[in-house]
Amino acid sequence: MGNSKILVDTSVIIEFLRKQKKNESLLWKLKEDHSLIYISSITVFELFAGATDEQKRQDIFSLLNWLEPLPFTEELGELAGGLYIQLKKINKKIEFRDLFIGATSIFYNLELFTLNKKHFQNIPDIHLSKEV
Repeated sequence: MGNSKILVDTSVIIEFLRKQKKNESLLWKLKEDHSLIYISSITVFELFAGATDEQKRQDIFSLLNWLEPLPFTEELGELAGGLYIQLKKINKKIEFRDLFIGATSIFYNLELFTLNKKHFQNIPDIHLSKEV
């Protein structure tokens, strides 16, 4: 087992929820290889914002039983604000939700697993998984 603690992006969760064969998803593989999988509270928001019916909401609640949400704190907001300014200066701004998830990865010193690396690659000091 490598790093036993990781952070997964919303894209990894959505891929899992959409797969017919859950055991073929990246999240399933990560769960087998890591003792603890974290998600950002921003990911929790994104998941529920996309839950268009009660079954989808229940699927998310079930999934949250084996994922650990991380809070978006004042200190994390300060870090995200600084990252925003850095990215703005080099004309590489990204969508706020991705910025908040990336900042969560840095703040909690967790490797980020995502299916959309280009969304995060310009964030300074982020550790993106090479596995995906």
